[in-house]
Amino acid sequence: MESMKKLDSKFHASKLRKNCAEVSTLLRALSHPSRLMILGHLIEGEKSVSEIQKLCGISQSQVSQFLSRMKLENLVVSSRMGRNQYYAAADTRLVTLVLTLQSLYCK
Repeated sequence: MESMKKLDSKFHASKLRKNCAEVSTLLRALSHPSRLMILGHLIEGEKSVSEIQKLCGISQSQVSQFLSRMKLENLVVSSRMGRNQYYAAADTRLVTLVLTLQSLYCK
């Protein structure tokens, strides 16, 4: 209970209110387990669709669909190298968020 008191003292509703819609959209975008796993792999560095497919164990079409949506939501950025499209996390805040989630839930 002591740790909750410390957390409560740091919360500022007025600060969150300014960005509440953006944060809500971000959390909704990460609410699918496969999309969260894809982003987790992308914070380790740029990856192609086939690399992500192997790491996540989902079909190439699913990976492509997830990445397309994540790109529209500004979660990932892409670059083309030859025939391959490579994806990476779009924002360092996403890296911090995923690492924080990992530290809280994956002990």
